[in-house]
Amino acid sequence: MRRRPGTAAVLALVAALAVAGCDRTGEDRPNASATIALDARPAAVDAGLELMLVRDFDGAEGVELRLQTRTARTTALERLISRRAQFAVLDIHDLAHARERGRDVVGVMALVQRPLAAVVAGRAVRRPRDLEGRRVGVSAARADAAVLAAIVRHDGGAAGRVRRVRITRGAAASAVESGRVAAAVGRWDTDGVALLAERPGAHAFRADDYGAPAYPELVLCVTRETLRDSRPVVRATVAAIRRGYQEALVDPESAVGALVDRTRGLDRTFEQASFDAVQPAFLEGVTRFGDLVPGRLRAWARWEAAEGVTKRPPDVGRAFALGF
Repeated sequence: MRRRPGTAAVLALVAALAVAGCDRTGEDRPNASATIALDARPAAVDAGLELMLVRDFDGAEGVELRLQTRTARTTALERLISRRAQFAVLDIHDLAHARERGRDVVGVMALVQRPLAAVVAGRAVRRPRDLEGRRVGVSAARADAAVLAAIVRHDGGAAGRVRRVRITRGAAASAVESGRVAAAVGRWDTDGVALLAERPGAHAFRADDYGAPAYPELVLCVTRETLRDSRPVVRATVAAIRRGYQEALVDPESAVGALVDRTRGLDRTFEQASFDAVQPAFLEGVTRFGDLVPGRLRAWARWEAAEGVTKRPPDVGRAFALGF
C-alpha cells in the first residue's frame, strides 16, 4: 500500500482549497444543470465526485451536477454524443477511438495522472514474461491486447506466445481467482486490490512500469459543441470537481464515506483500500488536481499509435482543451 501525502502536501492542498473555496457570484455563475456520465457504477477513483455533491461544491460554483452510471444499453460516450449527458468520464483510449471514428470529443480534465491499466496475475506468475504459453484474459477493448503485448514484450517475453482468452471488461480479478486464466488485463486500483485481498502474493504489473508513458487514464470529456457554446458551465464543472478531489485528498475517509453512502452494495473496507492505492495518482507529477500536461499527452499519443491502439497518433491539440 502506498503512503498518503505528507504534511507539506496536505498543507499545500489546504491552501489550494482556501483559494478554490471562493464561490462564484454574479456574472460568473452559469446557473445551469448538467449530467456527468460514468461507464460503470461509482468506485473509489470517483470518490471525489461523490464528495463534491455531498459538500455542494457544484452549487457553490453555480452548476447543479448529477452523476449517471452506465446502463446495459448505452455507454458514457454514447450518452455524451447523443446529448443525454453534457460530460463523460472516459478511459483515454476510448477518447482516442471516438476521435478516430470522427467524433469530436474533447478532454478537459484529468482524473488521474498515470495509467491504471495492469496485468493482474496469481503468485505463480512472478514476472510478465512468465505468461508465455499461459492463458491470459483480455476484454474486447483494443487497448487490452495492446497493454498485454507491451508489458510482456518490455519484460523480454514473446507476446505472440501468450494465449489470449476473452473475458468481460471489469472481470479480471474474478477470472484469475477462478483459475480460468493465469492472468488478466484489468486495473491495479480495483482488480489488483481485489486480487491481492483474496490471494496474498498476487501481482499487478502496471503498464507504466513496463514501458508505457505516464498518461492520464481517466479524462473528463465534453463535445466540441459544449466546449464552444457552454464554456462557463464547463469551467464551473471543472472547478467543482477539482474542489471535490482536493477535499478528498485532505479527508479521504469522508470521501469514501460519501461514495459508500450514495452507492448501494459497496464494501467500505475494500473501497478505502482502493482509494488509498489510487490516491497518489491524483496528483502525481502535477501541483493542481485535474491539470492536463501537454508533454505527457504527446508521449501518450505516440505510444498509442506505436502499440496499435490507434492507427496514428491522436492530435493532442484537437483532442484536449487546456487551461481549465
